[in-house]
Amino acid sequence: MEQEIEVLVADRQHEQYIDQILNTIAEAAKDRGTGIAKRTHEYLATKMREAKAVIALCGDRFAGFSYIETWGNKQYVTTSGLIVHPDFRHLGVAKRIKDITFSLARTRWPHAKIFSLTSGAAVMTMNTQLGYKPVTFADLTDDEAFWRGCEGCQNVDVLHRTGRKYCICTAMLFDPEEHLPAKIPQDVIERIRRIDGTAKPTAQSD
Repeated sequence: MEQEIEVLVADRQHEQYIDQILNTIAEAAKDRGTGIAKRTHEYLATKMREAKAVIALCGDRFAGFSYIETWGNKQYVTTSGLIVHPDFRHLGVAKRIKDITFSLARTRWPHAKIFSLTSGAAVMTMNTQLGYKPVTFADLTDDEAFWRGCEGCQNVDVLHRTGRKYCICTAMLFDPEEHLPAKIPQDVIERIRRIDGTAKPTAQSD
């Protein structure tokens, strides 16, 4: 019997997988011939420590990963870096990671708009199922810190030439005002409360 793949909110104990995560992301971008915003080891480690990352594991084997980030004074959120290890593709892992990352983002910042820049058809499909809609780049955050992340992409020249109006990626946006609150496990909510030092999020819990 095959070992079950577990998808969970990452923490410090998962930092051991970071180099493998970064290598898997880089190889996937190379295989697809698409660009990617480069992230450092410490950047992903911080995401794990702050309960802003989701990891998939099959026993002690890395199966997949994604993380969240806020922009524009937390008015916008992105779920980024979605990757599944080649050994675990076509098993529905990406959608499970996407669902939890999305719910995590909605729980932590219930009033923030969630957006995505992607060139992958599979991610576009998942975004659509979650309620994202295609938008123009002008509808996204104007936070310069976000756009600097595109500088590591091999297609950044397109972004520059068009005055940041469009690029190879498709922009998609989720507006929380059009949907019901998200759900996230109670133990994760308690962890977020300890990290943020804030009152319980307004979103529902399981």
